[in-house]
This record gives sequence, structure tokens and C-alpha cells, in this order.
Amino acid sequence: MDRDRYNTPEVRSSGTLMWHGAARSVSLLGGKQLMNILGISAYYHDSAAALVRDGDIVAAAQEERFTRKKHDYSFPQNAIDYCLREAEIGRGDLDLVVFYDKPLLKFERILETYVSYSPSGFKLFLMGLPLWLKQKLYTPRELRNGLGGEYEGRFVFLEHHESHAASAFFPSPFDEAAILTMDGVGEWTTGSIAVGRGSQIELLKELQFPHSLGLLYSAFTYFTGFRVNSGEYKLMGLAPYGKPI
Repeated sequence: MDRDRYNTPEVRSSGTLMWHGAARSVSLLGGKQLMNILGISAYYHDSAAALVRDGDIVAAAQEERFTRKKHDYSFPQNAIDYCLREAEIGRGDLDLVVFYDKPLLKFERILETYVSYSPSGFKLFLMGLPLWLKQKLYTPRELRNGLGGEYEGRFVFLEHHESHAASAFFPSPFDEAAILTMDGVGEWTTGSIAVGRGSQIELLKELQFPHSLGLLYSAFTYFTGFRVNSGEYKLMGLAPYGKPI
């Protein structure tokens, strides 16, 4: 299986997430140029990091495994350090850092939703606004600070469901496959259908917020007394014991 080595991701154009030749490769091991890409997920739930070298996953871990805080959403400092140790490189050796979604696009959806339903939910909006103004709207700054200022390269922000699709298809043994992604909500998308071919993923259809099977499942999770974005797996485990109404 060939995934076009020495590649980096770029935000899709016309519905396609493509991998193209890297602009630079700074590491040299055994006479071979290596492209080191660090992927980061943070500031929502279950923060994590993964390090990919020439299309191969070197290491990946969730922050909660180190902090012992369930669903830890903080910057995955420990997970990043672990990945770098496994790869035997420093932050300055990274060629690209990729973030799992687009914060500004997500903030647009949150603003439009609160405005549409105002004044209902205004109290919740005020509760969440400080975190956005302090941190989430300045994700590039937070990422660079989290990397100790040692990384001088650029940051790439993929759309949430692009990240889901890529994490499913690119590590798979298939050169061509249909891809279905579903969750609560990313930026605006709550589900998508795509097709992966070789080193490209083409988006075919999207389901947009507020229509979401994931949010419907979360609503039932909350209704049964469990925490949203935490207790869904408990509801799933209890489902076989239920009786149809």
C-alpha cells in the first residue's frame, strides 16, 4: 500500500482532502529524509496527540493516560512528550503540526445558534464565552506556547469530519473505500459520506447542524442521568437490557 511518502495534508479544495509533496524535510536518519507530522486534539474532550513519520504512525496517546483525569481536555503536553520520545526527535524537528478542527468556524456556528435562539440560552453563552476569548480563538498561539516556542513551522487546521475520515481511511489496508463519519457536531457538519482513493479523500455529502444523530443520542444520555460526552458508552451498554416500548 502506497500512501505517497514525504507528504503533508492540506485543507481540501472542492470537497477533496489531498496529500501533496512536502515543502521541506528537516530530519535526516540513515541517509533518508523523514517528514515528521504531529497531530493534536485539545480543548474539548479526550485531548490526544499522534506522531506520523512518512505516513506511518510512530506513536499516539490520550492525555488522560498520563494525568489520570478522565476525558482530560487540556493541552496534551504529556502525550506530545511521549510521542516525541518514541520518535526520538525534539519539537524543533517537527515539519508540520496539524489541529483536528477549525475553531473559528466552530465559533461562527455557536454565535449564530445563540443569536437565533436568544434570549434563551444567553446564560450558557456567557458561561462559555470567557474560554473562547481567552483560549480557543487563539489556538495557534496556544499551540505554539504549548510547544515551548521551539516549533517554528506552520499550523494546519482541518475540518472536524475531515480528521475523522482521514483517521479511518489512511491507516486502513484499503486503497479505495467508502467512508461514513458521524458524531454530535464538528464545526457545522454532524455526519458525512466520502470516498477515499489512494492519497485523496473526496467528500460527497454532509449532514449539517442542528440535524444530528449524535446529538440525539447525547440527549437520551442526558435524559437517563449520564454526562454528555462521557456516559454515552454506558447508555450503549445498557441498551441490550431494555424492553421495547
